[in-house]
Amino acid sequence: MTGQAADARTIIVTSGEPAGIGPDLCLALAERDWPCRLLVAADPRLMAARRAELGLKIDLETVEVAGPHVRGRLQILAHRAPAPVVAGRLDPANGHYVLDLLRSAVAGCRDGRYAAMVTAPVQKSTINEAGVPFSGHTEFLAELTGTPRPVMLLVAGKLRVALATTHLPLRAVPDALRLDDLVATLRVLAAGLRERFGLVRPRILVLGLNPHAGESGHLGREEIEVIAPAIARAAAEGIVARGPLPADTAFTPRQLTDADAVLAMYHDQGLPVLKYAGFGHAVNVTLGLPILRTSVDHGTALDLAGTGRADPGSLIAALELALGCVRA
Repeated sequence: MTGQAADARTIIVTSGEPAGIGPDLCLALAERDWPCRLLVAADPRLMAARRAELGLKIDLETVEVAGPHVRGRLQILAHRAPAPVVAGRLDPANGHYVLDLLRSAVAGCRDGRYAAMVTAPVQKSTINEAGVPFSGHTEFLAELTGTPRPVMLLVAGKLRVALATTHLPLRAVPDALRLDDLVATLRVLAAGLRERFGLVRPRILVLGLNPHAGESGHLGREEIEVIAPAIARAAAEGIVARGPLPADTAFTPRQLTDADAVLAMYHDQGLPVLKYAGFGHAVNVTLGLPILRTSVDHGTALDLAGTGRADPGSLIAALELALGCVRA
């Protein structure tokens, strides 16, 4: 993006778990040119300490309103972490601080101050230990915005994988697959592909739940009783969806040639393939929200925090995708 002029759009990046690699990744953003106003929500003391640990020559500026991004400078929207931060060492006392970053970013997106929010990884266990039930960014942002049907979409190049269910124990997945919910998910996914990715008539490949997509009911009836009827109802509304297809063959080149996105029934059915295809450079997009949110495809990597070995590729890709969606 070197040489591109900055514009008035502001993208806010939440720095995530303070003991993880989120602050490191945010500092790495300052070493590139960005055609936007870039603002990082973080504790300035933490960012200065992490900068020193990493030996970076980056200017840090605390601001309320971001100006054009300049390579070598990072603009910070100040939030204060209540407990001292040590790289790699979790502290539940900072759990509420992490959520405050998200609340601030959402509020700014909703009132028009920010065009999009990009999120660095959070540590779910620490937030729960702080006394806040928390299953993930997707669910928390949906609650903040009053979104009834958020859909998690992972993007790695041309491969897009959405999830019908997100952070559930595997034994709870079949009961969570309900006909009306699956139709609603297909609606959100189709609308998101149109609005965020500019696909006029997106084609969705829908996976079955069971091995061999249930094998005509011999290996389970979810395909017959829930998934196929949901596809039929979606098709009646003009949504281009086909399936249910067996998950073990759906990701072959021949199948993907005619698909703009794949809808998997549960988290670990679709994401291992996606992450194999693009780990470290894949992006998580939450569809259905009234705001644009993208995120990294990985966790907090506590062992890498403060070492200089964290790869900023996924955060860079998330910011690039947010900018692309804003332009669309």
